[in-house]
Formats: sequence, C-alpha cells, structure tokens
Amino acid sequence: MNKPTIDFISLGCSKNLVDSEMLMGLFKAHGYHVTHDAGRPEGDIAVVNTCGFIEDAKQESIDTILELAQAKEEGRLKRLYVMGCLSERYLADLEAEIPEVDGWYGKFNYRKILEDLERIEGLKNIIGPETPEGTGPKDKQVPFRHITTPGHYAYLKISEGCDRHCAYCAIPLITGRHQSRPMKEILDEVRWLVSQGVKEFQVIAQELTYYGVDLDGRQHIAELVEQMADIEGVEWIRLHYAYPAHFPWDLLRVMREKPNVCRYLDIALQHISDHMLSRMQRHFTKQETYELIERMRREVPGIHLRTTLMVGFPGETDEDFQELLAFTRWARFERMGAFAYSEEDGTYSADHYADDVPQEVKQQRLDKLMRVQQNISAEIEAAKIGQTLRVIIDRQEGDWYVGRSEFCSPEVDPEVLIPGNEDLTIGAFYEVRVTDAEEFDLYATTRV
Repeated sequence: MNKPTIDFISLGCSKNLVDSEMLMGLFKAHGYHVTHDAGRPEGDIAVVNTCGFIEDAKQESIDTILELAQAKEEGRLKRLYVMGCLSERYLADLEAEIPEVDGWYGKFNYRKILEDLERIEGLKNIIGPETPEGTGPKDKQVPFRHITTPGHYAYLKISEGCDRHCAYCAIPLITGRHQSRPMKEILDEVRWLVSQGVKEFQVIAQELTYYGVDLDGRQHIAELVEQMADIEGVEWIRLHYAYPAHFPWDLLRVMREKPNVCRYLDIALQHISDHMLSRMQRHFTKQETYELIERMRREVPGIHLRTTLMVGFPGETDEDFQELLAFTRWARFERMGAFAYSEEDGTYSADHYADDVPQEVKQQRLDKLMRVQQNISAEIEAAKIGQTLRVIIDRQEGDWYVGRSEFCSPEVDPEVLIPGNEDLTIGAFYEVRVTDAEEFDLYATTRV
C-alpha cells in the first residue's frame, strides 16, 4: 500500500525546525513521502509545528491552522495535525475552537502523531529493528532527521527548556526546566550529519551556556564545543542564545583557539538600565554587562556579537530608554535585533505589572533604537571593504551567488553577494575580497 504524502509546516524558531526535521525523518523511515512548507497540500496530510512565544507568532500559527482547516473542509486535505509550543500551551482552548484538527500534540509528545496516524489508517510500520539505510545513524540515541536546510548546514539543538524565568518570557511555561542532551548523543549526531554532507553547525538552545548544569552541576558548553571542533569535517560552529549571567569564560578560549569555531556569539541582553534589568528579573547589572562585552572583545579579537534588546517593558522611563540608546552607541553590536514588549499570559510581568508604556511610545522608541543600529551596522560593514573573508555559498539568486562569512548566521544576518559569472559551487568555501558594502550586505569577488 502506498503511504500518503505529508507536508510539514514549521513555524517559529530554529529549535522548532529541528523538531520538525526529526519527525519528518521518522515518517520517512516508515515509508512516507515528506515535504516541507510545500504550500497548500492537495489530498494528503499536513502537520503544523506551531510557535506560542509572542503574540504575532501565535497569530501566524492560528492563521495557518485555520487556512488548512478550511482546505480540509473543502476536501483538499485529508487530515490535519498540530504540534509544538502553541498547542502545548493552549491545548484545551484550541481543541474546543478548531474541531477540524484531527490531533493536537504538544512540544514533547509529537512522535505520537505517527502511531496515531498509522492506527487510524490501518497501516503497518515498515521499519525493522535496525535503521533503514540512508535515513539516519544506527545508534538509537540519535533521532532520525530529514534536513530541510541547504545540505551544507544544519541546526544542532543541545538542550531544551530554561531555568532562568525572566519576567517577560513564556518559554519556561511551555518547555519546562532546562534539560541537556547527553554529550555523546550530540557528538554522534554531529558525526552523522557530517557523513550526510553538513559542514556548518548552528548550535542552538534556549540557553546554551547552561548546558550540562542539570547533568552534574557544571557548565560543559566549552567542552562540548571543543570536542565538536575536533571532529573531522566540521568546518564551522556558530553559537546561539547565550545568557550573560555566570558566563563560562572558557568558551572564549575555545573560540579563540579553534579556527573552526566562528568568532560569533548570539547573546540576548534585553536592556542596560539597572531599573529595567531588575524589573525584568535578569539577575545581571549594567556594570556587569559593560564588563562582559569588554572582556569578550578583548579575549576574542574580531568577535561579532549579536544581541536582542527590548523597549517598552512596563515601567520603562525616558531615562531608561536614553541609557539603552547610549549603551547601543557604545557597544556597537555587529548584529542587533529589537522588539517592543508585548504582554504574555502567565508571565511574571503580566501578573504583576501594568503594561503602562503606550503602544505609540513603544513604536517610537523601537524605531529610534533601530535607526541608531542601522547607522552602526552600515559603518561596520563599510569598514570591511578591501578585506579578504572566507565565505560559504548558500545559493544562486538572479545574477548573484549568495554566501556568508563566519560572522553571519543564516536568514538573520548580512549576506555576501558575488557575481554569478564567477562559476562557484553551492556549499563550497571560497576566499573573497570585499569590494563594496550596503547597510546589511557586502559585495565581493573571488578574484582576490
């Protein structure tokens, strides 16, 4: 019996994408044809992996579910399943409001979709005790994955959950306490991914610097990254989502000494005013933040820091915001995102603070902060003109090859554009000379 095609729609963050890839790999190993974000499925099955973090992401998830529910009502879709953070958080409400969905699954029980579908369809699993050739490692500790990113890079999730409990954040309510994956399991997955052609690893976690604390009370992120760097075939390792408090300084040594560990760190700081940091329950001070950045730049020359800042948190005054502007001008972050506070159900700030900064003030502050950052970014990128960078080529787009340097994470950071007549290979590395710069992109040539 031919098994149906299943289209996976993965919304939200890269951690969600890894979950989707694992489930896609499991379905593929059981004889299903899987597609990823293929558009509107016709006649088969859709699985939506939802985000429940902020209001805009929740609305996108709900709109997607409703669109697919309509397709099912019209007979263009046979079954619809929903998984992920939104259904983990609002399961009872969603079941009542959208009865067209055939099954709701949370953040951690999504593998049950396969079991339930096969029972309903009367299908028998075709997988045996061993992993089918080409679908994944024989070591059962490493889940199957069907990589949806370009084949030369992948996301590597090293833990789940968070113990930090920042006042504004709903993630601990959704994902629970921090849980590190065993180091052997992670390293085995890296080796398997290398065998599949992956060269670049985006290491992700809600809080990667906490890695290992729940296992034996010690931070092991530096050890993990160092062992990853020693695996043959690992060309680049890039680190995402660090927390400033109790930063593991040995990680900077690894970054400095290992040439395949990118001089790049994604560390969300949120604010600089001690008034705001206290109300946000960040457990880190203004002075400590300045010292942290100074030490990072001193110990890893050329490091590119990515951060996220928040405006409009309850109680933010004009003075608080001016401190944030001054800090941004001082820090000169190579990469920075910002967003306006939105109240999230069940968080400390929603329960204890009035959302007292008017929306128009939030937007004005956000716009002003981003204008400051745009000027900084333009200056930083312009300073690279004439430099030689090592880049990896992600794709060809129109008249250009599109690549990235070690300082650029996929989808969120500036790209390097190289003329399409230079005959390059997707997924290969090249030395390029930067010839021009725009606010967020570089132009370069391999003719160094």
